[in-house]
Amino acid sequence: MSAFSSFFAFFARIFLAVLFVFSGWAKLTGFEGTVGYVASNDLPVPQLFAALTILIELGGGILLVLGLFSRIAAFIMAGFVLLTIVLVHHFWAMGDAEAAANQLAAMKNLAIAGGLLMVTAFGPGAWAVGPGRD
Repeated sequence: MSAFSSFFAFFARIFLAVLFVFSGWAKLTGFEGTVGYVASNDLPVPQLFAALTILIELGGGILLVLGLFSRIAAFIMAGFVLLTIVLVHHFWAMGDAEAAANQLAAMKNLAIAGGLLMVTAFGPGAWAVGPGRD
């Protein structure tokens, strides 16, 4: 991978990871609220879903920043983001105002999943700590 490509791969990883690290940290420090939000979406075992969400967001985000196991982390995170569309942002089953906001969130999640799948496909770039640097 050229220095030019590695520069952009590094910043793409950072930009994707920032969202997840901050969101995961907020969920961790506000765990009861996270559990309540999960429960409000009628998901079973809300404590488990909340803990897995934090693990994927915070853990995966940190792995992306470091470029450590980034292909695996990005793949898992892409699946998580796509699953969130179905379980949380299911705009097709909502009323007008709620549907519009959730459709926008779903479309953003599609874009984020696309970026994560690019990391999965092409790796973290040369500026990475872990194996799989290209």
